[in-house]
Amino acid sequence: MAEPRTGPLTVAGRVLAGTLSVAVLGASGLVWYEYRQLDSGMVKSGALAEARKNAPPHLDQSVNLLLIGLDSRKDMDGNDLPKEFVEEELHAGSSEIGGYNTNALIVLHIPANGGKVTALSVPRDDYVQTVGADGKMHKIKEAYGIAKEAAEQKLSGKGLTKPELERQSREAGRAATLQTVQSFLDIPIDHFAEVNLIGFYDIAKAVEPIQVCLNNPVDDPIVARTATHEGGGTGLRLPAGVSSLDARQALSFVRQRHHLKNGDLDRTHRQQAFISSVVYKLKQDGVVGDLGRLQRLFDAVKKDVVIDDRWNVLDFAQQAPNLTGGNVEFNTLPITGFKNIGGQEVNTVDPGQIKRIVKQLFGHEVPPDAAPSASGEQAAPVVPAAFAVPVATRTTTPAAPRSTHSPRTASPSSASPEAPSTGPTAEPTPDLPMQGPAVKAGGIPCVD
Repeated sequence: MAEPRTGPLTVAGRVLAGTLSVAVLGASGLVWYEYRQLDSGMVKSGALAEARKNAPPHLDQSVNLLLIGLDSRKDMDGNDLPKEFVEEELHAGSSEIGGYNTNALIVLHIPANGGKVTALSVPRDDYVQTVGADGKMHKIKEAYGIAKEAAEQKLSGKGLTKPELERQSREAGRAATLQTVQSFLDIPIDHFAEVNLIGFYDIAKAVEPIQVCLNNPVDDPIVARTATHEGGGTGLRLPAGVSSLDARQALSFVRQRHHLKNGDLDRTHRQQAFISSVVYKLKQDGVVGDLGRLQRLFDAVKKDVVIDDRWNVLDFAQQAPNLTGGNVEFNTLPITGFKNIGGQEVNTVDPGQIKRIVKQLFGHEVPPDAAPSASGEQAAPVVPAAFAVPVATRTTTPAAPRSTHSPRTASPSSASPEAPSTGPTAEPTPDLPMQGPAVKAGGIPCVD
């Protein structure tokens, strides 16, 4: 099925590059006047106010930032993006595909006293109880669209213009996403940034070419959608090793899920690696600290990125340098398997296990093992990641855990597609089961 045109940081992807630009802005230490000049055109959201009403308590002074990659082929006013651009150039499918799913959800945990930033990706198909949507079990990516549709129905008779109806209903979608993530991870969300398909493309266009590294060559031919076939594919063809991508290729890189061993889960690692590569490029190119270049980059972000109305970039500046200094490690939260529910394949998860993992990663006290989760699933045994990382494979029978290697980090100066140089590798996260290896920032990580 066609994917949006990215998070992270596809980033996210998709997604993610837009938020990185905000982080870079904070890291540059601009004076208030300069900040206000850049901030004036940003789209602000008040969705945090609703999410804060039932948010878990803060356990310290750290900051949790949620990056949302919205799978939408519509602009901020609810109009379809140009068909010749979305379908013919990007091969991302029509406006009816994808809806308002959040196909990238990445939490950045920024410690109060500095130090390593922990980034956690939540797989989009995790089957969880929604909060602020309809309160039922759904894929976590669907909370946004369910709440948005309900808000539209409620507001439809109030004489709102189409842009205003779109704005208010999207606010409901954001609030539901924030509340669902908070409940699932048992953490408060302090800030968020959202970027859609066109936003990711515009940001990638502003920073292209972007280097990425693959462990294996990829060939993802496009298959047309028919009455009997959902279609899919991005058209991406790349060799193993380091490649330089333009914006169109970058979108395909973070969207690909077909012809990958672990499908969506491998795509999550692509999103993480892309964010790392973009941040690395901005730093290597000297964009950080260059007001003129930051202004041009930020101008590309303003019309497509939504941030919360509580975000004070100057306050954030003290913590943001870690985001551009390579002191970030990305992990993907584990799943327990796959299940077909109502004709849809979902990721099964153990909520209790997820909450314990998050607390341990964020340096909080972990309570004694809780009782089995409401879903009735038991947490997977905690296996030191140095020996094995459980990775589920979407098959009709249970898949055996797959051993893993630490991901390589390619050096752009000496790497070639045939034989990429390897730099520092990411250390496995000790004593915690994760979905695949960690992705370490500070270079160009090699991923599947």
